[in-house]
Amino acid sequence: MQLLQAFKYELIPSGDQQRDMRRFARSCRFGFNKALALQKENFEADGKFIGYVAMAKHLTGWRNGRETPWLKDSPIHPPQQALKSLVASLQELLRQTGRVPALQEEGARREHPLPGLKANQAGANCRIFLPKLEWLRYPQWP
Repeated sequence: MQLLQAFKYELIPSGDQQRDMRRFARSCRFGFNKALALQKENFEADGKFIGYVAMAKHLTGWRNGRETPWLKDSPIHPPQQALKSLVASLQELLRQTGRVPALQEEGARREHPLPGLKANQAGANCRIFLPKLEWLRYPQWP
């Protein structure tokens, strides 16, 4: 039996890091909404949804496109996770209610997983490394 363990951290970002986090969330929301619009178009045309692998190729195209160069400033993992959650929610919602999920709005609370984390718990210097954000502090718990 495999045991999975997760940790939640309350981060203390600097002003620049907060701005970057908002930008990363915007890239997730953009990818989710653009993929949802593409899924709706495809479903109306032939009654089928696009799988995750094909959607990830679209995401790569959007990141390399001239209209959205700002997508390259954020890590690739959070928008990929948004696409995975979209595909999973499409399958689940169609099975249960027959409806398509709604667009994500700005300000909605969403969690965006970030792989590749490194933690440093040496004394009072509690920090965690996030890709493209560098080291962020978090409070030390008793």
